[in-house]
Amino acid sequence: MVQSVQSTNKKTTLYESAVAGGMAGAITRAVAQPLDVLKIRFQLQLEPIRNGSKYSSILQAVSSIVKEEGILTLWSGHVPAQFLSISYGILQFSVFEQLTQVCQSSDLQFYNAHKHWINFSNGGVAAAVGTVASFPFDTVRTRLIAEQKTKKAYKGFTHAITSMVRTEGVGALYKGLTPTLGQIAPHAGIQFAVYRFLTDSVFKKIPFFQRQATVHSVVESSLVANIIAGSIAGFVSKTAIYPFDLVKKRLQIQGFQQHRQSFGKQMYCTGLLDCVKLTITVEGFLALYKGYGPSMLKAVLVSAMHFAVYDEIKHMFLKLKS
Repeated sequence: MVQSVQSTNKKTTLYESAVAGGMAGAITRAVAQPLDVLKIRFQLQLEPIRNGSKYSSILQAVSSIVKEEGILTLWSGHVPAQFLSISYGILQFSVFEQLTQVCQSSDLQFYNAHKHWINFSNGGVAAAVGTVASFPFDTVRTRLIAEQKTKKAYKGFTHAITSMVRTEGVGALYKGLTPTLGQIAPHAGIQFAVYRFLTDSVFKKIPFFQRQATVHSVVESSLVANIIAGSIAGFVSKTAIYPFDLVKKRLQIQGFQQHRQSFGKQMYCTGLLDCVKLTITVEGFLALYKGYGPSMLKAVLVSAMHFAVYDEIKHMFLKLKS
């Protein structure tokens, strides 16, 4: 839909991109938070995922968490997660749209010839900017999800962030930033490139997936097409970078292991490479994909909703201006 919009004289403003990105982040986070909780719990489990381990399947994990810690535990860390999603959504989509418009203004012919690679690079840059700005919220929500609810370390979001700064220093809020940047740029780049390729080059050419826009009668991809494209983009991008996400989560709980003793073995590592080495030597190479099931469900759902909601809100803004 971006390309169809940009073929008109109606550009998406910075304010519109920010509002659409923030709302897309908030809506998808509220729906997908339980899957995020499941993913993180699996990622932090050192024991093999099998019968007898703390968490052995998605359904068993849900049952165990609800029974032992209450149903609201599935929304653990929701407040910082919302701050994370909203701030990240605002920055990611705003930066992406502005970079795309700069590229088009500079050399439209070059942009049209290389738009998929440009979408990849612009998506990566936009994601990196959003990640650095929102990362403390990510660390705090990981801690809140990781803690045992029957033996809480933190009273809530505010207490968690102040306690971390007081006892571990400001740097604790950025634990795991290196592997995060290593995975977020290619993750978002792949996501944007795949999504825009499917919507602009595939679905808009199929009558069933077309929506006749009111903005200068430009043909746009439909909501159904955007949801399918977002789902595929989420699946491809998450599969490509998943091990980085697991390592990030394990680094974020370093210094916090004493509050997770009832969950089983704890990992103590000194950094990115040490974490990867320990994970592979102690648990095997496939351990880098622990939590892949709930993570993939979340990735498909979130990516589909994120792009679809964002483009629907953008479409609404453009209709209002037509």
